[in-house]
Amino acid sequence: MKVALRPFRDDDADAVAEACGDPVIAHYLPFLPQPYTRDDALEFFRRKPEDLAVVDPGTDRVLGSVGSTPRGDGTAEVGYWVAPWARRQGVASAALDQFAGRLFESGLQRLYLVTALTNGASQRVAVAGGFVREGVARGSTRTRDGGWQDMVVWARTAADPPGPSVRVLPDLPGGSLTDGVVTLRPIVEEDGPDTYQMRSLPDVSGRSVVGTPMDPAVVARQCAESVSKWLAGQRAEMTVRAAADDGYLGEIALFYAEPALREAMIGYSLTPAARGKGYAARAARLVTAWGFEIGMARMIAGTAPDNIASQRVLEAAGYHREGLQRGRLPGPDGTRIDNIQFAKLRPAAT
Repeated sequence: MKVALRPFRDDDADAVAEACGDPVIAHYLPFLPQPYTRDDALEFFRRKPEDLAVVDPGTDRVLGSVGSTPRGDGTAEVGYWVAPWARRQGVASAALDQFAGRLFESGLQRLYLVTALTNGASQRVAVAGGFVREGVARGSTRTRDGGWQDMVVWARTAADPPGPSVRVLPDLPGGSLTDGVVTLRPIVEEDGPDTYQMRSLPDVSGRSVVGTPMDPAVVARQCAESVSKWLAGQRAEMTVRAAADDGYLGEIALFYAEPALREAMIGYSLTPAARGKGYAARAARLVTAWGFEIGMARMIAGTAPDNIASQRVLEAAGYHREGLQRGRLPGPDGTRIDNIQFAKLRPAAT
């Protein structure tokens, strides 16, 4: 979408007040007063005259805001918000790209921005704007309730090429994978209750390498942060659902721990009611095929020696047993568990 940038005017105050009263903006910008009034908007215009209105070039309607704060020699921090009536139209990406170009033309060398780990939409804006993820600043920003939260740090320099920054784990084609029986979609915060219920089952948590926090709120936050891990190229976490009625069946993930080797690992868990029906093998085949499509040369998976059901899943998905890795996995009470490794190679081009 095309946008224009201009200074705010007093007659923008009502639109800004309406936008900044939105729950999403209030959540991710905890320094904004709530409720946000017209007077608050006018004070913002006076206090930050360098911040610009993002407007529709045809109607001049306010769509959002973009601004910067000097952070040292040649460096500035960029921030933005988009009104609820203008979201999912590319407004923030277009505004950020245009604004960054102006700042670089003014002589700045480095721009950076920070996004909450749970704010997947803002992180996508950063990627689309050519910003590169640099790391996580732990406990660096206040939350509205007075706590502290981790923030993802993104940066773009004047020497960076134009266009979106490179991603090693792209989005799923069309937003999902399906074979007509199961459908895989990225995990989101709303999947928290189903995910917690399944992960907390003894026969699931007992075989998990990382364990399951016994707090539904923590699992919900992990689900919300899943998009951040995906955009970082660390892992792609998905729910497994019945294609017929969208019923929750479990989860599956691709872990990209060996990019230099182009090797990724898959892991999965299903609810008790979904087991023994071939759903896990179907999900494994879908994720494995997608992994090969995006450039993986080798896909691996592992199971405990006594997990015969999972071994059958991998065999049904075309994986071959490679051998036993002694004591590779953490077990309960400080013990170690052997791992049977399976692998599947990318099919040769014909």
